[in-house]
Amino acid sequence: MDDKKRCNWVNQAFPAYTAYHDNEWGVPVYDDTILFEFITLEGAQAGLSWSTILKKRAGYAKAFAQWDFYQVAKFTENDIQRLLQNPGIIRNQLKVRSTITNAQSFIKIIASHGSFSNYLWDFVGGKPIKNAFRGVSEVPASTLLSDALSKDLKKKGFKFVGSTIMYAFLQAVGVVNDHTTDCYRYTEL
Repeated sequence: MDDKKRCNWVNQAFPAYTAYHDNEWGVPVYDDTILFEFITLEGAQAGLSWSTILKKRAGYAKAFAQWDFYQVAKFTENDIQRLLQNPGIIRNQLKVRSTITNAQSFIKIIASHGSFSNYLWDFVGGKPIKNAFRGVSEVPASTLLSDALSKDLKKKGFKFVGSTIMYAFLQAVGVVNDHTTDCYRYTEL
């Protein structure tokens, strides 16, 4: 184990969790495929721990066509029934169905904005918000930004995109840098 100071939510006993914190969480993402992955995984996490989702991440990628949202948007009822038998994902019917609905809505946003990335980053003028929280207890569960994103996505047909879920999404994809000020990643990002 190294001696780097990390955000105190990181479960360092679970190496994938530490790697996720160190290499992905809070890093600005502009790739639509990765954004689709994270909007799906954050929705799947609702009511569960992030470590549960990380353990199933590879299963999700396999089940959802390596995050090809064009393919996912075409999934049929047969695909849904197959997915509900797949132990590699969270087998919640509403969450599985929402992934397909969200893929369809994701494609509509791409058609109107050129990319989902353009749409998302327009909410912050293209520049990440860098907060300066000293501890996890200061980090909000939602903000006016996540409220606005959630409301707009719901209007566009998305499911499992409540404000708290969207704030976690914004943090994960680096639209918001919420590494605590004592975390080594805070200054790196």
